[in-house]
Amino acid sequence: MNEIKVLLVEDDREIVENLTEFLRTEGYLVKSADTQTGAMELLEEETFDLMLLDVTLRQGNGYSVCTAVKAVYDIPVIFLTALGDEFSVVTGLDMGADDYISKPFRPRELVSRMKSVLRRAGKSQSVVTVGDVRIDTDKGLVTRGGQEIYLSALEYRLLLVFINHRGMVLTRQLLLDEIWDMAGDFVNDNTLTVYIKRLREKIEKDPQKPEIILTVRGMGYRLGK
Repeated sequence: MNEIKVLLVEDDREIVENLTEFLRTEGYLVKSADTQTGAMELLEEETFDLMLLDVTLRQGNGYSVCTAVKAVYDIPVIFLTALGDEFSVVTGLDMGADDYISKPFRPRELVSRMKSVLRRAGKSQSVVTVGDVRIDTDKGLVTRGGQEIYLSALEYRLLLVFINHRGMVLTRQLLLDEIWDMAGDFVNDNTLTVYIKRLREKIEKDPQKPEIILTVRGMGYRLGK
């Protein structure tokens, strides 16, 4: 799978470190800059799919960066800033920003916004591969070795949860929380075991020796490579 490349322009080192680590666990490739000059230099050297941009920078400001970027590059921009007043929001959007999220923000909300902006920009990664399994999230199609695999709605949702948390160990409670809205009271800890077993039977070469949905003893599960 080709990773989505994100340029994070932020001068708060703690935010950079924490957000970079979180986005990497979500499958994004992240580079960062803490000044206007540094951001523009990275854009000249590499191609990025999305920019996360703080308004207040150590050198320069986010509005100027956004204006310069939009004049030259075809890249969506999401402002990250503590300036949550209406004027700041409108100013950012008038500068050409694609979205705006105020600090402090919830990381998963940010990822959801990122995915939405990337879809609108036609830059989202709609095909994911894990081993010989291929998931086309636009078409809702799952294949293995070129042959379509038929999953129930909940099995497919469960697979998407693993894909969206690639690299992370998922507890059983987290998995239950993620699929609860779809299945309501029908999903509990026992039925989760059944659904994982069914999903493995459909996507694994050898369900007794899984390579895609791996058990992490004492912790939960994680997606294989």
